[in-house]
Amino acid sequence: MTPLQIGLIGCVLLFGLLFTSMPVGFAMLISGLVGFALIVSPQAATSMITAELFDTFSSYNLTVIPLFVLMGQVAFHAGISTRLFKTAYTWIGHFPGGLAMATIGACAGFGAISGSGPATAATMASVALPEMKRYHYSDELASGAVASGGSLGMLIPPSVVFIVYALMTEQSIGALFLAGVVPGIVISILFCLSILVRCIRNPTLGPAGPKATWKERFKSLNGVMETLILFFFVMGGMFRGLFTPIEAAAVGAGGSLLIAAVKRSLSFKLLHRILLETVRTSGMIFFIVAAAVVFGRFLAVSQIPYSLATWFVSLPLPGFMIMALVILFFLFMGCFIDSLALVLLTVPIFYPVILELGYNPVWFGVLIVVITQMGVITPPVGVNVYVVSGIERNIPLQTIFKGSLPFLYMLVVFAGLLMLFPQIALFLPGLGK
Repeated sequence: MTPLQIGLIGCVLLFGLLFTSMPVGFAMLISGLVGFALIVSPQAATSMITAELFDTFSSYNLTVIPLFVLMGQVAFHAGISTRLFKTAYTWIGHFPGGLAMATIGACAGFGAISGSGPATAATMASVALPEMKRYHYSDELASGAVASGGSLGMLIPPSVVFIVYALMTEQSIGALFLAGVVPGIVISILFCLSILVRCIRNPTLGPAGPKATWKERFKSLNGVMETLILFFFVMGGMFRGLFTPIEAAAVGAGGSLLIAAVKRSLSFKLLHRILLETVRTSGMIFFIVAAAVVFGRFLAVSQIPYSLATWFVSLPLPGFMIMALVILFFLFMGCFIDSLALVLLTVPIFYPVILELGYNPVWFGVLIVVITQMGVITPPVGVNVYVVSGIERNIPLQTIFKGSLPFLYMLVVFAGLLMLFPQIALFLPGLGK
């Protein structure tokens, strides 16, 4: 068999293993190792996997992941998410659907210090769903807002997906973080507008809450000060060139610990739990990254990326239509594969195509994250939906998926805007040059 044929068989094997519910890291590792051994040799495969695992786990650049994960864990356990939600509710809770809009705002704020979509969804499900139930919000709107709002944690920096994409494509982590800020804000506004319009048309979906006084509103701003300090110190430091992304992650992690200590919300028992969760999450990400690198080496020797890039570029279609096909592929695969795994699997294949077509790689990174945001709220593997369902077991899965549909439409609208106006993502990175 030719290397290309073995490559295709390896891809089929990978998806076969994934459909047996094997963890994605093991599926990629096995497929990549077997395929590489068949194309090159078993001895070369053994040497390759040893080197790649060592290089990944000893990589200084990957230090940024556990540091940002630590920052998010401290923020969660220190109650920052609860304070964010209360502040947002105090300001906009009196509007129709105000609690749901406050949930979106709190998700955006928490996403700015967690970097994870599922973590943001899990946190806000615990905080916001009981409040929306108390005010008789429909299960569909409440659960859909939490699941969809949680996806903002993937886009608003510091995003783990951005970090991995940057390391794979040798792009600037800082530039990608900056590129995610404006899109994150715009999507949050689109989500809130969607909620407001629906609740004005049908007030029973999300009844307006009591109106707070201006004194209460300004007093509530204390609840977001730590988030703003962390976000602007980390992002501002990178933007001004005061420190690298890795140093920024260390500053953010240290800052979150300091804030938790000052707020007296940190104990030795809680710190032990935070560190344990950080190690567990970081180890999972590291292993998936290492397995994806092994699978990427297999794809490289099989020549699939080169062949696919050559085929795409040779199509008698304008560049924007080829880009549309790539987006449709990401959207379809995002329904079946976790967002991080999808990026790790597909970027080595499509990145050469994007470069050949002349598209900006930073813009493409933002577009990928927006598309994978859709995947976390669409069946059958909408991970955020399953996270919300796991926390609120009284709401059926189909109700959460149905409640996420209007937000999915907003993501589609924004993806179209990003295609038409790339400067939405490239404006802030351009200011730093």
